[in-house]
Amino acid sequence: MSHTVGVLLDRKTFMGIPKGKTGSEKLSLYNQAAKQHKLTAFYTSLHQIGSTSAQGYIYAKNRYKFVRRSIPKVTHNRAITLSPFLKRKLKQFSESSYVFNRQNRYDKYYIYKLLHQNVHLRDYLPVSLKYSEKDLKSAMAAYPSLFIKPTNDSVGNGIMKLSKHLSGKWLLFLRKGRPMLLSAKGAISVIQRVVGKRTYMIQEAIALATYKGRSYDLRVSVQRGITGRWQVTGVVGKVAGAGRHVTNVAKGGKVRRTEVLFKNNRFDFERMMEAIRSASISIMNDLSEKLPHLADVGLDIGIDHRGHIKLIEVNGRDQRYSFKKAKMSSTFYRTYETPLLYAKYLLQQSKTSNS
Repeated sequence: MSHTVGVLLDRKTFMGIPKGKTGSEKLSLYNQAAKQHKLTAFYTSLHQIGSTSAQGYIYAKNRYKFVRRSIPKVTHNRAITLSPFLKRKLKQFSESSYVFNRQNRYDKYYIYKLLHQNVHLRDYLPVSLKYSEKDLKSAMAAYPSLFIKPTNDSVGNGIMKLSKHLSGKWLLFLRKGRPMLLSAKGAISVIQRVVGKRTYMIQEAIALATYKGRSYDLRVSVQRGITGRWQVTGVVGKVAGAGRHVTNVAKGGKVRRTEVLFKNNRFDFERMMEAIRSASISIMNDLSEKLPHLADVGLDIGIDHRGHIKLIEVNGRDQRYSFKKAKMSSTFYRTYETPLLYAKYLLQQSKTSNS
């Protein structure tokens, strides 16, 4: 008998299921993993959920079937719930289903503060401050290069970079295109204008390792699986696009395998991968104690020229397509399989505690 695992999707993704238009969500990989591990994936969305049952799709006999089912005991959340209405619906749903990755959007500065409490993790954290004009001035006095980033945005939107120029002036990179060369005062006034009333943070810019003259960082998929413990499912490099100051694939970044990048920098591959694995798991062990229900995240990790590891940010809803783009198909598959295995682990736990 197969156990049902809920997969909670955004409304738009859910509505696209019959036409096979599910954006960056590759549901066929969930279906493949579910079949392999004797599970049934039940795709639903918050607007399809009632008090004791939900409507959604299951994949059977090579097609999606629209069904009504009792609320699944365990659900993997892939939906972004930002409106008060959706937050309320999710809270209600979580009372009858164990929803993991329940909250998957976090304020970046809040995450930094949580991790900074752990003395053993501080070496991995670039210095970060909540944005204010006063703190921007003191950061400019202390560091040659800074990022000013929105604390709630994703895919690299709104990130500015500020770097000291040889002339003593400052280079300000806004979007794609030529940076502006400004006096300290001029740079501050432009940044203030962009920030406006939104919440931003200031982060020390790490001198990232480069590939063919362009900086790169790594996307590390860290997930809980069949044992319930954190594991690193995959690591892939993201190289900044021409004239860009961010590496996001959505902003023209290119994916490269870590073997290629580390060889280029003469880093010892095995040692580097072990250090990344160890740092990622330490970070997530700490964070998941403070933020329960986390089980599937993407870490952006930078490496400087000396091979030191720095955490750039934590993505609570990992867009896994970097692995697909890098043609790492078995890793790409495992990023879908592992959350289902964690769901299986949770179902087994609930069976044991009930018996």
